Amino acid sequence: MPVYVLIEIEIHDRDTYYQYIEKARPIVERYGGNYLIRGGQITPLFGDWNPERIILIEFSSHEDIERCFNSKEYLKIKELREKSTNTRSIILEGYKA
Repeated sequence: MPVYVLIEIEIHDRDTYYQYIEKARPIVERYGGNYLIRGGQITPLFGDWNPERIILIEFSSHEDIERCFNSKEYLKIKELREKSTNTRSIILEGYKA
């Protein structure tokens, strides 16, 4: 069953953030991540949640997520994200009908 990483991002330094996303994508894909949503138009439906940017990445397992975001390659670039954004993220288990 797939698992998903849902990331909400508020960008406060676009240049640094774009450096991060340029480097992050190949790392995520190397560890089996598949970007399903990467920015785009957001339309609030219920409540007062109105995020600036949403990313949704599908992985085949929790272990793949851990390997990706704890890899040496990712740890080298995560400071770019931390310096340029306010980020919140969660892991969601997929639904199997």
